[in-house]
Amino acid sequence: MQPTFYSSRILLPVRPWFIAFSLFVALLLNFLPTSAWPWMPDWVALVLLFWCIREPRRVGMGAGFLLGLIMDVADAGVLGQHALAYVLAAYAGSAIARRVLWFPLAKQALHILPLLLVVQGVQYLARAMPGIVLPGLDYFVGPFVGAALWAPLTFVLLLPQFQPVDRDDNRPI
Repeated sequence: MQPTFYSSRILLPVRPWFIAFSLFVALLLNFLPTSAWPWMPDWVALVLLFWCIREPRRVGMGAGFLLGLIMDVADAGVLGQHALAYVLAAYAGSAIARRVLWFPLAKQALHILPLLLVVQGVQYLARAMPGIVLPGLDYFVGPFVGAALWAPLTFVLLLPQFQPVDRDDNRPI
């Protein structure tokens, strides 16, 4: 018996403009002043992981590197900390994509949590190397919030791909 959050509907192919739009919205969410709060997730990492898992042929390490450089410039921190973290996350997300999609959303979130922790850990270590003042351990709360938001994020990002519920008798599928 499948849980109630599964859908038996066939998904339409994702449009490239929607992937770009969702990554742009994630960038805007990371640019907000609230992103400095310790319990806020890294929206770019979360959406990047989603698309690397759902569409590994369209979104990958190149997108992670570009988004990371944009975040590095926006944060005015150590150049390359976000880029390295996002490239590692994109690689890991693409590597486990086929496996993760077999699990229900709650178990997918458990697979995403270590990847989000790696993103935070790489950024933490990149800040530690030049001797910048480090945040406390509450810096690592964001990945847990991001993993908790995996199911609603999946629902929202898959909404445009759902086919209509109304069945057309003239269509074979």
